[in-house]
Amino acid sequence: MRVLLLGANGQLGSDILRVERSRLDELEVFPLYRRDLDVASLDDIPKVLASREFDALINCTSYHKTDEAENHATEAFAINAHAPQRMAAVCKARGAMFVHLSTDYVFDGRSRKPYVETDAPSPVNVYGASKLLGENLVLREYAEGSLIARVASLFGVAGSSGKGGNFVETMLRLAREKGEVRVVNDLRMSPTSTMDVARALLSLIHQRAAPGIYHIVNSGDATWFEFAQEIIHQAGIAARVVPITSQEYPALAARPAYSVLNNQKVAKLIGLIPHWREALSRYLVEKGHIRRGASSASKG
Repeated sequence: MRVLLLGANGQLGSDILRVERSRLDELEVFPLYRRDLDVASLDDIPKVLASREFDALINCTSYHKTDEAENHATEAFAINAHAPQRMAAVCKARGAMFVHLSTDYVFDGRSRKPYVETDAPSPVNVYGASKLLGENLVLREYAEGSLIARVASLFGVAGSSGKGGNFVETMLRLAREKGEVRVVNDLRMSPTSTMDVARALLSLIHQRAAPGIYHIVNSGDATWFEFAQEIIHQAGIAARVVPITSQEYPALAARPAYSVLNNQKVAKLIGLIPHWREALSRYLVEKGHIRRGASSASKG
């Protein structure tokens, strides 16, 4: 089964390639990079994809700078909504599976229990609105062959392109440099390892899972403050983690106060997805921040 991967150099794309190399099944993943296809050039999408052979297409490209998107809505909607619609049309024409990545930011945060796939979305920022439109356009174009994977608060070895790393690395750097980090404690989400998302995505493709929306996040939830506390604790850094409110850390784009995703739909197909603390421990070991077996990660 030939799987074409767009956005292969990002956090998630890099881990999809790493997971594919370790799997012993018939999946073969072929990466495409921005030099091969700039998805902002909408007319190039069908031309480039028409020249490739594939049975499934994974779209990991995204305009994901949440604050910047507030002032660049046209570009965000082009990349996050209209580009995936073009991809879905190509996949429909050749009968290929289309896997499109979306986000927890399609929700408004008014819930106080983990969102399930059937909950009504209502984004509070331009980024979330552009991703929701992308979901709707993809499903309108090719509902019978598209899988929408909502992910959240990603951290991966490759770091986030355009963001200068990821939250874990930022916390470690600031803790070492300043001895203190100030982190918002009123936004609750699902910290998620791109390695675990990659494994889940390839498993769903291998199983030829039914089309529709899936929430793919690590188990458990945390505020950004709680996540930072665990990062500093597991890394063994002598630094203070100070809780603050989101009002004390103003941002251009509004964030949902609660965007925890329920992953049980996926877990029923591929098995239990590890807790984010376990995923964080694996990440810190791989990055050399702690020695193997030295983590004091708590269970949950």
